[in-house]
Amino acid sequence: MDSPASLAAPVAARPLLRRVLDAVLFSSVWLAGAAAVQTAASFRRWPPEGVNGRVVALVFAATLLVYNLDAVLPFKHRQPAAGSGRKAWQQRHRRALAVLAGAAALAAGYFFLADGWWHFLPALLPLTGLALLYSWPLVRWQGRRRAVREVPLLKGFLIAGVWSAITVGLPALALHRPLAEALGLLAQRFALVLALTIVFDIRDLSRDRAAGTRTFPVVLGVAGAKAVALAFLAVAMTFGYERGMPPLGLGLTTLAAAAVILLAEERRSDYFFALLADGVLLVPAVLYLVGK
Repeated sequence: MDSPASLAAPVAARPLLRRVLDAVLFSSVWLAGAAAVQTAASFRRWPPEGVNGRVVALVFAATLLVYNLDAVLPFKHRQPAAGSGRKAWQQRHRRALAVLAGAAALAAGYFFLADGWWHFLPALLPLTGLALLYSWPLVRWQGRRRAVREVPLLKGFLIAGVWSAITVGLPALALHRPLAEALGLLAQRFALVLALTIVFDIRDLSRDRAAGTRTFPVVLGVAGAKAVALAFLAVAMTFGYERGMPPLGLGLTTLAAAAVILLAEERRSDYFFALLADGVLLVPAVLYLVGK
């Protein structure tokens, strides 16, 4: 028979595991990891070139920087958490997120300068500007200042465009290869990320509706938004098939993404979105790297 101490151990461990999970998910470490793994997989587009770990580290640091800067915006911490464990966690840990963003900025700055990325500044500056100004309300429109994300239906296309351009474009630049050689991968990743951003728009439906942000769920309703997301997923999988993506990776990615899209509801827990929806981004990249 187990002793009282051994029975109590899992109970005592659960809060610690929960805190670690919250920290990894809500600080965007998990999402930055997905961007890093996708970047590593993109290098395999040009065999026999190996994976450039410094570029992968740059993408990881830059993703942490962008998402944590967004999380610590002053006006976001004046908004009520409204039952969101993610937002409540970020509000409680605002200083820690600011420190993490600062550390990520130092790391990204080091790789950017040490590896000569400033030579590509004309190509990178628009992407950097869009990523950093995504949530800042700097443009006056219809009587008040609005962020780029508030342009009707632009939010998902903007995220997908920046994400795919960084995770595919940076490996191409690092290898001095034309991006045209990876247009199929670029299109596939764009369509997959766009499908998943609609899932997060479903999560934010009430908030976006109240703010007047016209996303797919606001305009078409949840059912219509899911239909659009599934259409973009079909486009992504078509490009994957045309590129000769391994059937196992293609099938698992399709099933995982379709399940997340169909199950998405505004009332779902933060773990559904942060762990599972973001986790779909890891599936094809991890399988591709392991398969090689």
